[in-house]
Amino acid sequence: MRGSLVTLSVLLALTGSVAAGPPVAARRTVPERLADTGGGRQLIVAEAPAAGSTTGTVTWWELRRGRWKEAGSAPARFGAAGLAEGRTRRQGSNTTPTGLYDLPYAFGVRAAPAGTAYPYRRVTGGSWWCQDNQAREYNRWVEPLPSDCRASEAEHLVTYTTQYARALVIGFNYAKPVRGRGAGIFLHVDGEGATAGCVSVPAGAMDRILAWADPAAHPHVAIGTSGGALAVTGY
Repeated sequence: MRGSLVTLSVLLALTGSVAAGPPVAARRTVPERLADTGGGRQLIVAEAPAAGSTTGTVTWWELRRGRWKEAGSAPARFGAAGLAEGRTRRQGSNTTPTGLYDLPYAFGVRAAPAGTAYPYRRVTGGSWWCQDNQAREYNRWVEPLPSDCRASEAEHLVTYTTQYARALVIGFNYAKPVRGRGAGIFLHVDGEGATAGCVSVPAGAMDRILAWADPAAHPHVAIGTSGGALAVTGY
């Protein structure tokens, strides 16, 4: 009889464990585990497996009735040297800066895809992104190229017909630029391989993101790794 009671107790315990399911923390979405989401109703999460990774995933989320719901996902590429803490990153390191950033505006060599509501700036032959640490317009779109911004220290946007076909400006080092930290960090269309520090996705995914992004929802982007010191959930 005692053996039967023990067996029954074990079965009941196991049944209870199965019914309970995984821990609550394991069921929480990535946005729910972030330290901060930027306060908006839309969030893009760019997540790499580790700091040295050059590939990962971009997932975009929206807040519906108090819960974060996945709106789309795509494979992503990161900097050729992986990811680095955004607060201490150095320009020219070929790393993608981790952190939580706003998305000031979109731009592109091509016209905005149908359904785009986000502020969108069309690239012309005179469009440059100044990355010259000595220039007054450091980490800014300039048109035309000012005399204090060397062409060798700037990107002529129109020459990147694939990558900058359509893109979103990531607000890294943008509001109050720190010289030497880095400039011209975007979410853009994939090129041939890893980026110089941006995040890139396939062209179709970029179009879907632009058609989804709502300026009234104040979207942000969180960039980081799946775990460790640069975990995206820490931002």
